[in-house]
Amino acid sequence: MLLADGSEPGPVYFDVGSGPTMPSSTEWHAYDGRHGRPRAALLRGSCSCGWRGVAEYPLDWAALAKDAPLYEADVDLSGPVADYGAHLSVIRDGTVQLPVQLTDLLTELVCQLNELAADEPLVALKALADLRYVIAEIGQEAAFELAAEDVPIKQVATALGTNEAAARSYLRSCRTS
Repeated sequence: MLLADGSEPGPVYFDVGSGPTMPSSTEWHAYDGRHGRPRAALLRGSCSCGWRGVAEYPLDWAALAKDAPLYEADVDLSGPVADYGAHLSVIRDGTVQLPVQLTDLLTELVCQLNELAADEPLVALKALADLRYVIAEIGQEAAFELAAEDVPIKQVATALGTNEAAARSYLRSCRTS
């Protein structure tokens, strides 16, 4: 999301009265010009990894209701969404590919857990608790092995499909679980 001057604004803050925290948002629809907020001029795909799409899609304010929030407007998001999807495809293609057997096993596990969550939620929670234990144990082993092999953080980030800061954070959490 860009302003008329081409800049990308910071978060929009929402005054909800007194309190220790002030909610904020960087969602495109928060930039509707209402209540002193900045007004978006262009939309573009973006990702939390820092990627920004090249294509820019103008918002036609003449066709939008003046006092209505943007999330209620009929805004065509197909361009930015398609750009973001293409970005994710590039990221996915660079990640470590899981063996087909493991992918099938994970898919089956998700299906069974979804069914359990609806039919037997306590059983689902028990299974998830057990999985957390297994994930923590194996994650710690994998993180220590990567450190022992001195695998560069850039390679870890690419393999996981994330940025270096997120990969560092993930490895740190695996080592301390």
